[in-house]
Amino acid sequence: MFKKVIIVLVLISMQSTLIMAQNPTLETIFARKSVRSYTDQPVAHEDLVLLVKAGMAAPTGMNRQPWEFLIVTDKDIMADLSVKLPYARMMKEAQAAIVVCGNPETSVYWFLDCSAAAQNILLAAESIGLGAVWTAGYPYEERMDLIASAFGVPKPYRPLCVIPIGYPKGEQNPKDKWKEEKVHINKW
Repeated sequence: MFKKVIIVLVLISMQSTLIMAQNPTLETIFARKSVRSYTDQPVAHEDLVLLVKAGMAAPTGMNRQPWEFLIVTDKDIMADLSVKLPYARMMKEAQAAIVVCGNPETSVYWFLDCSAAAQNILLAAESIGLGAVWTAGYPYEERMDLIASAFGVPKPYRPLCVIPIGYPKGEQNPKDKWKEEKVHINKW
C-alpha cells in the first residue's frame, strides 16, 4: 500500500510539472514570491486598477462581496506606516500599496473573502512583473486600527491587509513549498 501511495505521488508530481510548463496560470502561481525590496520605478495607475479588478474577481461566499479596496500612492503615509506596523518596513520603498478591507456586517466571512481577493492581487502583480507582499492587519486589533486611522477607513470596515507594490529590486526567487508528506489520499 505504501509503495502505491508513493508511486501515485510521484506521478502527480511529474504530471504537475508537465502541466505547469503548459499553463500560464500555474506558472504564475509557482513563480509568486513575497517581494520586500523595490526600485524607484513608478507603478502605473492603470496597473493598480487592474490589480484591484483581479481582487474583485475572487470567490466570495453567497456573492456578498464584502470588500473595499484602497489604492495608495501617498509616500508619506506609507513611510509613516512602515515604522508603525511590524513587518512592514518595505512600505517606505514601495511605490504603491493596496489596502484590502472588509465589512463584517455584510458577511461574517469577510476575512475569508478578502483573503481570496488579496491572493488574486498578489498573483496578478506577479503576472505583470510587479512585486508585492501581504502585510497583516487582521486579526490584530491595534494594527487594523492603525491602518484604518491612517487611511480614514470608516466603521464597520476592517483592514485585512496592506499589500505594498513595486518593481522588484534585484533577482528574487520563489520558494519551493511543495512537501509530499503533507498530502494525504483518502485517509490521514
